[in-house]
Amino acid sequence: MELALQIFLFAGGLAVALVASSRAVDYTRALAAELGAPPFVVGVVLVALGTDLPEIANSIAAHLEGEGDVNVGDSVGSVLTQYTLVLGLFPLVMRIVPIDRREVVLVTVLTLAGLALTTAFVANGWLGRGEGLVLVGAWALSTWMVVRLLPGGVPEPPPEVRVRGRFRQAGVVLVTLGFVGFGATVAVRALVRMSELAGVPEFVVAFFGASIGTSAPEIVVDLTALARGAPGVAVGDALGSSLIDATLSIGIGPLVAPAEVTPRLAVVGSVYAFVAVATVGAVLALRRRHDRTSGIAFVALYLFAYVVLIGVA
Repeated sequence: MELALQIFLFAGGLAVALVASSRAVDYTRALAAELGAPPFVVGVVLVALGTDLPEIANSIAAHLEGEGDVNVGDSVGSVLTQYTLVLGLFPLVMRIVPIDRREVVLVTVLTLAGLALTTAFVANGWLGRGEGLVLVGAWALSTWMVVRLLPGGVPEPPPEVRVRGRFRQAGVVLVTLGFVGFGATVAVRALVRMSELAGVPEFVVAFFGASIGTSAPEIVVDLTALARGAPGVAVGDALGSSLIDATLSIGIGPLVAPAEVTPRLAVVGSVYAFVAVATVGAVLALRRRHDRTSGIAFVALYLFAYVVLIGVA
């Protein structure tokens, strides 16, 4: 009976996420045209904030419980997952994804700066309100830089939508992204529970849930955006979510309630994510395209993290 319930929850959650993501992508493209902004910038600034709500909520909840490791592990792990695994899946939907070098370099450098701050802050085993304030401030500054420094360009033709006006469209985007997060979370938790019922080892279930679960909204929204011909939104969300995870997501928890972290694991995880982000950013900027070759390389970089972190643990 429980297995049947989990199958129903998985299918239902996935259906909600897919329907909501389709609507979110349409309104994101319409909003980009309304603002005269590139879809990439809207993806970084707005869509990424919506798809990153699970990590932000988890950060606050973890620190209220005094679990700093949960915040850092989830946030840094999400940076790694989105820059490697999520981007690595893109060529499965769009064979060749065009890359703007200036966009990728700027967001990658800002994400690396956030990870560098995180590495320095966790080295002493404590995340306090001062560190949280610096990281949240780094996100605000990074967002301002993305908006100010990236060129406007010509937005792609928007789809027809029923709601007009930039503020109302922004509201629709955030609400539909909330449904994406809800549906994806329900689906992933049901899948994890099915794995437990099938006797999959607890460590594998936990690691799967940590790395894939919080990135489920990005996967659903970004692959939907690619399928609907909006690569700018997809790339912007994947990179923008990583930027938020490296700054706002990690910082908001200790800003609410300071907590201890495990220095060795936190530093190793942050350093590996730093190297992975730098590698992916360099590959995309140099090639100016993302295809199956780079996709395979990015997924391999993600999988190698298992070897590194298990070895340290």
